[in-house]
Amino acid sequence: MTQDAALAGTDTGRVLVADLDGTLLRSDMLHESFWDSVARDPRMLAVALLALRRGKPALKASLAARASIQPATLPYDPRVIARLQAWRAAGGRTALVTATDTRLAQAIEDHLGLFDEVHGTEAGLNLKGWAKARFLTDRYGAGGFDYMGDSAADLPVWAAATTAISVNAERVTRAQLDQQSGGQAQHLLPVRGQRDAVIRALRPHQWVKNILVFVPMIADLAFDLATLMAAMLAFVALSLTASAGYVLNDLLDLADDRSHPRKRHRPFASGALSAATGTWLFPVLLGAGLLVAGLAGPLLLAVVGLYFIATMAYSIKLKRHTMIDICMLATLFTLRIVAGGMAIGVPLSVWLLAVSMFLFFALAAVKRLAELTDLQAAGRAVTRRGYRVEDRSVLSQMAVSSGYLAVLVLALYIDEPVVQEKFGAPWMLWTVCPLLIFWISRMVMVAARGEMHDDPLIWALETRTSRKVMAVIAVFVVLAVVL
Repeated sequence: MTQDAALAGTDTGRVLVADLDGTLLRSDMLHESFWDSVARDPRMLAVALLALRRGKPALKASLAARASIQPATLPYDPRVIARLQAWRAAGGRTALVTATDTRLAQAIEDHLGLFDEVHGTEAGLNLKGWAKARFLTDRYGAGGFDYMGDSAADLPVWAAATTAISVNAERVTRAQLDQQSGGQAQHLLPVRGQRDAVIRALRPHQWVKNILVFVPMIADLAFDLATLMAAMLAFVALSLTASAGYVLNDLLDLADDRSHPRKRHRPFASGALSAATGTWLFPVLLGAGLLVAGLAGPLLLAVVGLYFIATMAYSIKLKRHTMIDICMLATLFTLRIVAGGMAIGVPLSVWLLAVSMFLFFALAAVKRLAELTDLQAAGRAVTRRGYRVEDRSVLSQMAVSSGYLAVLVLALYIDEPVVQEKFGAPWMLWTVCPLLIFWISRMVMVAARGEMHDDPLIWALETRTSRKVMAVIAVFVVLAVVL
């Protein structure tokens, strides 16, 4: 389609009308405002449900009044913006007509400055589908407008428009529109890679943390097939549940992620996935995780359920509180080990749990240390966290001391008679202690220098020196078992 063809309607006085959700914006303002409101005040869950009983316009008005959306950070579709700018440059008029609440739509127009008119949902009128088609026909006359939309709900609007333009529409919707328009519709095709974006949103690289469910099996030296299968069920259940938590966390952190130098590229923050997609993806993942946990028995189901509740509490509230967030991260790691013990039905050693809590407290402190180092380098203010850049030295001390305590507890555990009896060559385990001291010390130093990604475990897997240390530790543990 040539630019002249695209702008032909400007000579006739037609208005170019654009939808907002899924068209101008690669997201959905109902879901954006919902998650922004819940992130600020979890009680908005109840408020939203009460408002929904009065209808969608009331829900949208309630969320718009409480949300604090920053229009400058929203993920817009540059193709739609270019089309609107070209239309106006040729002398045509433009309008933003959307089912989003009028206040949010006007705030977006105040930022973009692309439209001559803005019309959104108000009390008693949800501008969607047939209601939008009637509104546009009454305002601009039959055939007095071209329309850019994205979903099957826009089919009545396209039918009333002179020129129908789909944006990021599904294949089925495009086929229906072509049939309805006699093949005269124009299409701005969806950007490829949504499947990859969904996979990235699940963060499968983070599932490596769930290898911790195998720790009780290794500590108990139980390697039969039934034990291995039970541990695998725990791994899958925690991975699905963790992905549900990651999706929830990304939805609640949209505003912060969009101002972060790396996190702004995450699927929901960048607009590769709409907040609406995350809203249904989250419960599907959670349901699948709980179902798999239930297959392994009620004890694992209870631990996975507790893990999710702790994750939700962390995402919604606790991660904003200094020190509590670090303690919660250490607890979430330890719950993975507890899940492994519940899955295979073995009692967990107090020594093992103590090592876990100290070690993972150190890792959580390193995570915050790395983030603060990034903040200092970028010159940004801390948002939704209780930490300041000057806390870096304290966090560094906490990470080192807690990590060394984990090594000390491990040394005392190795000296226990039960360990001496269980392992063929228990003296081999002593070599693990100095290796851990080296690994912890180097990790803290790298984080303090600003050379670490946000997650120290991912850094550990991606760094050659760290991988070598872990490989040597694994070798000595195996030798302690087999010799």
